[in-house]
Amino acid sequence: MITLFDIQKARETISDITKVTPILTSDQLSKACGNEIFLKAEHLQKTGSFKIRGATNKVKQVVKEGAKFITAASSGNHGQAVAYVADQLGIPATIVVPENASRCKIAAIEAYNGNIEQCGTTSAERIPRAKQLASEKGGVFIPPYDDPFIMAGQGTIGLEILEQVADVDVIVVPVGGGGLMSGIATAAKESNPTIQVIGVEPETANDTFLSLRNNKITSIAKTTTVADGLRTSQPGDLTFPVVQKYVDDLVLVQENEIRAAMSFVFERMKQVIEPSSAVTVAAAMNEKLGVTGKKVMLILSGGNVDMNELPNLLQ
Repeated sequence: MITLFDIQKARETISDITKVTPILTSDQLSKACGNEIFLKAEHLQKTGSFKIRGATNKVKQVVKEGAKFITAASSGNHGQAVAYVADQLGIPATIVVPENASRCKIAAIEAYNGNIEQCGTTSAERIPRAKQLASEKGGVFIPPYDDPFIMAGQGTIGLEILEQVADVDVIVVPVGGGGLMSGIATAAKESNPTIQVIGVEPETANDTFLSLRNNKITSIAKTTTVADGLRTSQPGDLTFPVVQKYVDDLVLVQENEIRAAMSFVFERMKQVIEPSSAVTVAAAMNEKLGVTGKKVMLILSGGNVDMNELPNLLQ
């Protein structure tokens, strides 16, 4: 478990690398949803997603402990974040990506001076290889979500929200492995237990939904959801107990709802968000939150979109 103190400490640790992201509003979205809607713009964070928060907190910790080399297994936001932080701290990083990773994602990691190694097509292949590289070179593997320093780093978003919209009633969070959710939920509930925290998953990537229903970690088969950042097979061993303790509800959204929400944000708000960000907007737009007349904060978790793939994402 992490605590509010851990998150407050993380905020101090990461403040020189990350930035406080703005809160966006949309009168049209608020009217359509029957709530006063606010959007936490983590798509405008450095490296294009919230992942830089946890990565900074974790990488700084391992460097403090003497690490001279780090690895990660990711084709997306986590890999970019780890590469960026390592570059800022002046240590080498190798990011193990799938053999079918898009050129756009590889280029983003390379732009932050991350070394690339391609391995297989699944996380079950990438993660062992990244851990092996770290072991062979006396380095440290940086996990994507199931780590207390990662979780505390992501929780700094919750602290910012409470300062930016002090009387927020509901916080809505995308759920993949649970690092973002566990951090934000801890920050919110340990600051103000009356705040509702609601998670959102795609219907086809509903591992946390099933785990909560079964009261134990439950795995799912490989999924094909458009929200690629939420394609986890099961919640984390460390994150899931926090989700169980603090999350008030978890709702599911359909693929067409995710695409429609993404299109709305593009067209009406002029913001580039990725499908994983759009799940919170989809839940609000399709009346899945079960609240009306409330101040509702939607987390826009990232905005790293390959523009060559955009037509397919929005169809």
